[in-house]
Amino acid sequence: MRLLLTSDTHIPARAASLPEALMAAVDDADVVIHAGDWIDEATLDLLEARSRRLIGVYGNNDGPGLRRRLPEVAYAELEGVRFGVAHETGASTGRERRCAARFPDLDVLVFGHSHIPWDTTTAGKLRLLNPGSPTDRRRQPFCSFMTLRVAEGRVHDVTLHPLPPRR
Repeated sequence: MRLLLTSDTHIPARAASLPEALMAAVDDADVVIHAGDWIDEATLDLLEARSRRLIGVYGNNDGPGLRRRLPEVAYAELEGVRFGVAHETGASTGRERRCAARFPDLDVLVFGHSHIPWDTTTAGKLRLLNPGSPTDRRRQPFCSFMTLRVAEGRVHDVTLHPLPPRR
């Protein structure tokens, strides 16, 4: 099963539309996970229409309409891997410890908010993944999203995809 991870799309505040490379990856994915800060309900509508399956949460910048449609935290078991999705996890210092304590029954937690790609594993074996942002690189050298595969209870081929600068 192929997964696409994205977060912090911030449409239309940071970009007029989602990058073509991200949308091509949406079309290839079996599951799309969005870790919040959509800003625009039209982006949720677009990803719902284009995705085979969409798992999403709202972020701190998402208004009442998105908060009515999305949970603060989402959970899914995919090919035997237990996923959670949340927007904010707090400061990077102590993140592994906090997330392991808050989500003891997960294998993978996908999160956003910082726009900074992140891939670590806690001592308890919780994998923490932040795909960055496809529209707002902040202090990063590029915008990004992630893909991975899950099969038989394992995560494979986690890949960070840098995006070219917008014109």
